[in-house]
Amino acid sequence: MKILVLNCGSSSVKYKLFRFPHPRLIEKGLIEKIGEKDSSVRTHHEAIEKVFSDIKKAGFIKSLKEIEIIGHRVVHGGEKFKDPVAINREVIREIRKNIKLAPLHNPANLEGIIACRKILPSARQVAVFDTAFHQTIPPFAYIYALPLELYKKYKIRRYGFHGTSHHYVAHEAAKLLGKPLKNLNLITIHLGNGCSISAIKKGKCIDTSMGFTPLEGLVMGTRCGNIDTAIVFYLHRQLGMSIESIDILLNKKSGLLGVSGLSNDFRRVKSAADKGNKEAKLALDVFVYALKKYIGSYIMVLGKVDAVIFTAGIGENSRWVVREATKGIKSMLKDSPKVLVIPTNEELMIAALAYKVVKTKGTT
Repeated sequence: MKILVLNCGSSSVKYKLFRFPHPRLIEKGLIEKIGEKDSSVRTHHEAIEKVFSDIKKAGFIKSLKEIEIIGHRVVHGGEKFKDPVAINREVIREIRKNIKLAPLHNPANLEGIIACRKILPSARQVAVFDTAFHQTIPPFAYIYALPLELYKKYKIRRYGFHGTSHHYVAHEAAKLLGKPLKNLNLITIHLGNGCSISAIKKGKCIDTSMGFTPLEGLVMGTRCGNIDTAIVFYLHRQLGMSIESIDILLNKKSGLLGVSGLSNDFRRVKSAADKGNKEAKLALDVFVYALKKYIGSYIMVLGKVDAVIFTAGIGENSRWVVREATKGIKSMLKDSPKVLVIPTNEELMIAALAYKVVKTKGTT
């Protein structure tokens, strides 16, 4: 059985083709600049057509009907979706409703789904949500201390993101530790341009750093992470900045880029710091300090921690970050946790979850 995994961004489509039930990657690719002036690909529909065409031209399939399952990454499932689901009209309606919660991502995810339903209606389609893994977080951890009416009416709460990555590395950690995931307490740390950390108790996520949006939590490449929210009012009142310009500042001009003044690329900032650049060193110190605070708080939340797991671009490749962020952790705890670096594979996780949905529940 062949399973296609699609990750439709606002102007790109990433894809991987797997063979199941014994998972093996067959092909992968990326289509960029969708809808841009210098691009021949005008819409996501055209991009999906190109994906199928490229796969067929490469000789990996003779007929499109060989692709029996398509797994879609969908960023926001709101409170409705706690697990991957077979896609039907109701699911499409719910994804569309959640556009207000993820206006940059859900529209593109939805366009990819609709395109596939038209181009390859024989394939069984499954949605895997970035937010789903975090839906086990208890109310006292996901409710903000705002008037409760804002949650009841507008669903303003912590949702968390990078769920598929946290889910994948938690499963891989269980394999490495030789124990069932349901018996483990883990801290999983996804460090890329976007960064998040999750506390997993007996296999279930009970807290995560990203919140209502991916802006909250750790210091990231261009995002500020946690700040005093009154700074927003100060910037507006004292500096005359518009809400739109503050949004851009916090999401696109802060984090490692904002503090270092150099780049959002961790490698470049680290290289500059090693050569004596004080701002770059400060950016790294701020980055690691925020990370250590979260690790410490999640140790308190979990009590016993079996492993601390690093993943994604920075987490997998920077031994310095792993060392600095976990320095002293073994002396804190009676039972020292393992410190693991596990490469993430969100596409494989999506494929596995999609396969499980089709095999156990079918589609409508």
